[in-house]
Amino acid sequence: MPAPSTGLRFPSSRVLLARTRLAYVHLPNLLSDAKRDRAARISGYVAISLPEELIVLYLLGGEVVNSTARDSRGARAIAIAAALAKVPDAPEYGEICFQEAEPELLACMFASESEPPESWPDPIVPSDPASLFPYLMGTMFDGVVEIISNDCANYLVFRNGSVARAYLSNAHHGTTVERVSKLFTHEAKNGDFRVARWDPPSPLAVQAPPALVQAYRDLTNSLIERLVGYGRDSAPAIAEHARTSLASSHFVLNGFSFSGRPVTDPLADTAALTAGVAAWIREVMWAAVDHDSVSPDALFRELTWDRRHMFQSAGLFDQLPWKVV
Repeated sequence: MPAPSTGLRFPSSRVLLARTRLAYVHLPNLLSDAKRDRAARISGYVAISLPEELIVLYLLGGEVVNSTARDSRGARAIAIAAALAKVPDAPEYGEICFQEAEPELLACMFASESEPPESWPDPIVPSDPASLFPYLMGTMFDGVVEIISNDCANYLVFRNGSVARAYLSNAHHGTTVERVSKLFTHEAKNGDFRVARWDPPSPLAVQAPPALVQAYRDLTNSLIERLVGYGRDSAPAIAEHARTSLASSHFVLNGFSFSGRPVTDPLADTAALTAGVAAWIREVMWAAVDHDSVSPDALFRELTWDRRHMFQSAGLFDQLPWKVV
């Protein structure tokens, strides 16, 4: 039985906005305040329950750095811009909460919402603590165990087969052992109860900001338009050929198109996104620019000047031979 698509609740260290109707909250203002207000620059998550989907935005230092979506098909990582686009401007239904959470918990949540779990060997019954915990101890398990009890997700972080930390949505009273025991003795007998495991999660991945993705799209389109304006009518075809040729080594280029092909935002960090765009620019500038009549340095400077600080911060200029200043 799959986890509830829209009602899943996660642990937290502090409730910043209790679960409330989405219609009462202006999401852009909530996220903007998290960046502007020093006191609000916390690590945590915003969970948005829509009628058929659960969107989770992950924040580090007040900035949205990643996102996942869960529906009847399962859970997966999605681009931040795509996640935000799923939230209607005037929602009639849905709920939202804003919770503070430790980076380790965010990493556990993201792994469980974006990666398939490790399988259990046949003799093990993960819902039975007499079977589960001796197995984990005997194998000196390192990783995270997720316990979903009805609509609540709980996480146990293991080191050398023992529980190092517990992040629990259920049972707020008692010792960690007592709280975990309650999950198996009481919660397991009532409703949906599942146990899954993952290897030690990596630190929460940080996606390239949507503003940078859009800036690179504007830059690449402006380059093609400028080349066409210089009389190079084949520039779009050259650009698309360069994209397809480089996409095998720079998968982020699948999030760009110069032939009218519909695209989705690339799932990548700033370094991977910048490397792919830089490789494409090098290819197109050498292949399509008439260096005898057009100065590549002047053209590149003109196209990047307005957003030079953003591009410099992303490392674009370090990967190209043309200078802005």
